[in-house]
Amino acid sequence: MNLNDTWKKRPLIISGPCSAETEEQVLETAVRLANTGKVDVLRAGIWKPRTRPGSFEGIGTKGLPWLQQAKKQTGLPVAVEVATAKQVEDSLHFGVDILWVGARTTVNPFSVQELADALRGVDVPVLIKNPINADLELWTGAVERIAKAGISRIGLIHRGFASYGNTLYRNAPMWHLAIEMKRRNPELMMINDPSHICGRRDLLMEVAQKAIDLDFDGLMIESHIDPDNAWSDAKQQVTPERLGEMISEIKWRSEDVPSESFHIALDKLREQINHLDDELMQLLSQRMKLADQIGTYKKNNNVTILQTNRWNEILERAYQKSDKLGLSREFITRYMDAVHMESINRQNAIMNA
Repeated sequence: MNLNDTWKKRPLIISGPCSAETEEQVLETAVRLANTGKVDVLRAGIWKPRTRPGSFEGIGTKGLPWLQQAKKQTGLPVAVEVATAKQVEDSLHFGVDILWVGARTTVNPFSVQELADALRGVDVPVLIKNPINADLELWTGAVERIAKAGISRIGLIHRGFASYGNTLYRNAPMWHLAIEMKRRNPELMMINDPSHICGRRDLLMEVAQKAIDLDFDGLMIESHIDPDNAWSDAKQQVTPERLGEMISEIKWRSEDVPSESFHIALDKLREQINHLDDELMQLLSQRMKLADQIGTYKKNNNVTILQTNRWNEILERAYQKSDKLGLSREFITRYMDAVHMESINRQNAIMNA
């Protein structure tokens, strides 16, 4: 299969070690992954941007010939992360097939522009990871800079976002942001990276399955011949054989089915949702008009907008009803917070008119 065919394959499975450590490790990982018959692209970290100095920061350019040899032995294309123009130059010199822009690079427009300038005139696919912080404009900006360099094959990688207080995941998925980015760019491939979202191998299947259920186009999962002794990110890597098992265990969904009865039933349910959405919009409009009236009373009586006791009362009533109606508290909290902030903003405008 040539690179163009590989790029168009769905689902696209990318796997390999977090870091290239030795030639033997890279080649054995590549061969064992290829033997699973489940992997389309080999990946390995050559340069590793680390949060603190003293950590293993990658083997560097001398690891690129190892990938070249892995490609020769397995016939699979290879992909690496690049963060500087020199890394782009070295990667292309050694025949790397696919480049990806890491989360720490996407966050810096100057760095992305340096990569774009280095890629000008080059015909190579480029994947762009979401920035570390939850900012879709930075992600979009990176796509635009790479596209303006003339790169036509661009894909996205959702690897989660850093968030304060997040305990379950290494990087919070914030699925709504990935979904919004996918909505804005339906023509771009969207790959999910469960390894960097989870940070631990026991959560990988759950996240991978959710991504496929959300119609993601593929997965990037780290694999190592001896995960527990990996030089970087040991806890999130799996053996090539386990990777093959995981891909087999995932329930793969299709975006559509050629069934007339299915579409008729779905259209009827969607029409009901449309009617309910219209009613909800009308009710929200009425609620905001009442909030405006309350804002006027508060202004005339020199009373603050925020009334904490009242807000706690509203939330508690909502929770009691949501439990009976089968609505999760998490959803109700997000919904009520959005309604509350809109009310506050409207009342603030009245206060300061």
